[in-house]
Amino acid sequence: MRRNHPLIIAVSYLTVVFLYLPLAGVAVFSVNEARRGTVWEGFTLKWYAKLFQNEWIMEAAWNTLLLAVISTIVATILGTILAIAIDRFPWKRRTSNYLDIILHIPVVIPDIILAASLVVAFGLLRVVSSIFEPGLLNMIIGHITFQIAFVALVVRSRLVAIGREVEEAARDLFASNWYLLRKVMFPLLMPGIFAGAMLAFTLSLDDFVISFFTAGPDSQTLPLFIYAAVRRGVTPQIHALSTLIMLVTVVLVVTTERITRR
Repeated sequence: MRRNHPLIIAVSYLTVVFLYLPLAGVAVFSVNEARRGTVWEGFTLKWYAKLFQNEWIMEAAWNTLLLAVISTIVATILGTILAIAIDRFPWKRRTSNYLDIILHIPVVIPDIILAASLVVAFGLLRVVSSIFEPGLLNMIIGHITFQIAFVALVVRSRLVAIGREVEEAARDLFASNWYLLRKVMFPLLMPGIFAGAMLAFTLSLDDFVISFFTAGPDSQTLPLFIYAAVRRGVTPQIHALSTLIMLVTVVLVVTTERITRR
């Protein structure tokens, strides 16, 4: 077996350290007795206890969870339908290529561009109805707009891996459309659907730019709270909150990776 060059191995380890050392530093400061500075004064969990006693943080956490759950459910349903429609409908080659481009645009486009576009769109919608004032509804719609593409891409990759042979076999056994969808397609697609939902949920938890452009005064999320708090100075509670968000994100990413691999 061919061994990698020691320089490649060293660069790989340095890259990992460069990526995760700041995160480890945040976790260490979250259990530091010192309120200010970088001096270690002893181990403590009081900052986590105070974190859960902060009403503003709890309200922001509730808004973040509500936003992520609702947008993920809607985006998962629409993204799954979109993936099936793109992959299984007999589109012409040119039309299929156009659909691929449209599907990838929300993934590769900068968040600031999408956020600015949403501001313009909601400004036009407010002429029709006042429910599109900045707030939780706009944030949910904004998150769905970029989550759908990620879910559709994950589910579509699962469709490609499954192939069409199973569906053709079910058709040969006189399976109806509803039976085929309920008993054949959904069980096979479930790992991809779940992985896409977990990815969408993670992206919603961590999103800042789109939330910042669409949020209202009563719809602050944890990323927005951290941004506002850091401008006044970084406190151990912010370190604790950041550590918890990081741990939740890691758990979701690892779970998604395991399910996708299976």
